[in-house]
Amino acid sequence: MKKMILMAIALLPAMAFAQDGNYNIQGTIGTYNAPAKVYLDREVSGKEVMDSVVLKDGKFQFSGTIGSTPSAAYLMFNPKGTNPTFKDYKLIYLEKGTITVTASDLMKNAKAEGTKANNDNAKYDAMMKPISDGQDVIDAKQKAASDEQKKSDAFTNEINTAQKALDKQETELNKKFVQENPDSYISFNALETYAYSADYADIAPLYNNLSDELKQSDAGKEWATRLPKLKAVALGATAPEFAEADTSGKVISLASFRGKYVLIDFWASWCGPCRRENPNVVKAFNKYKGKNFTIVGVSLDRQNGKAKWLAAIHKDGLTWTQLSDLQFWKSKEADMYGVRAIPMNFLIDPDGKIIAKSLHGDDLEDKLAELFGKI
Repeated sequence: MKKMILMAIALLPAMAFAQDGNYNIQGTIGTYNAPAKVYLDREVSGKEVMDSVVLKDGKFQFSGTIGSTPSAAYLMFNPKGTNPTFKDYKLIYLEKGTITVTASDLMKNAKAEGTKANNDNAKYDAMMKPISDGQDVIDAKQKAASDEQKKSDAFTNEINTAQKALDKQETELNKKFVQENPDSYISFNALETYAYSADYADIAPLYNNLSDELKQSDAGKEWATRLPKLKAVALGATAPEFAEADTSGKVISLASFRGKYVLIDFWASWCGPCRRENPNVVKAFNKYKGKNFTIVGVSLDRQNGKAKWLAAIHKDGLTWTQLSDLQFWKSKEADMYGVRAIPMNFLIDPDGKIIAKSLHGDDLEDKLAELFGKI
């Protein structure tokens, strides 16, 4: 559930403890020649920049200057050289020094080594390989299933049970990486993934254990500002109040739903994982809407995306209250609730206390059945 392909994630700020200097990528992918190309996709001064190079005997090279921050970038490979594509890519980190990238066939299978962030990321990838392999098995089983199997409760339960076990293992591995690598940039990525389903009481100690150097970085300082927000939406806390415009422009307050169980559901029309999750939310809502339960949707759609937001509400059958300031990741409500990945939700009781969060798949329906009885 928590893979980047299964949720939309806000980008982390860059680090600020590497020295200014030059990066040099020395790469090899098979023995390809023209027209095969490798593309380097990165961010420079807040803007996306794309460079490309034609392969010669499988060799490619990129170089440039890097500021005081390691910076995430993507290497994409296209044997036809027609255009960049995320069909075959590798995440790397640009930082001072020489980064060696080697692959025999596909870029996604490449090894990136030579600098601390890339060496640490290779260590992280190795630790998470059982999760990737396990996800491949689950995905293959779903793909191979017949339509009749997919409608079977037994098959659905089998897939859900396997996915939950894998998600739990992934959570524990991310926690382990942060604990064992308190001076690594990659620990921020592991902490971000861990925090998606963890509560403040579990997140804060991991942050506190990071090195002082990491804490003084841009990402470390950003985390320091997030922790109070995560504490404010911890289990047992009173959900922060907000008021926002609905689809017609009428301002609706969270307080107006006091006395009901309310699911605050963060999503967006552009978020594929959210749209795939919506049928589960609709199913749960339709079952329990007569049981003192409702949903308040908070969309992270863009300012020019109101039409797409409204179309998605209609297409997905989201018949509950929908709110948005149409500010994308700068959503006031998302910031207030410390939301950095969607879909994300918080279940509050009639007194406004948060009693559960990150309820996806059949977890939402199971929790509602626990509260109201199985329907």
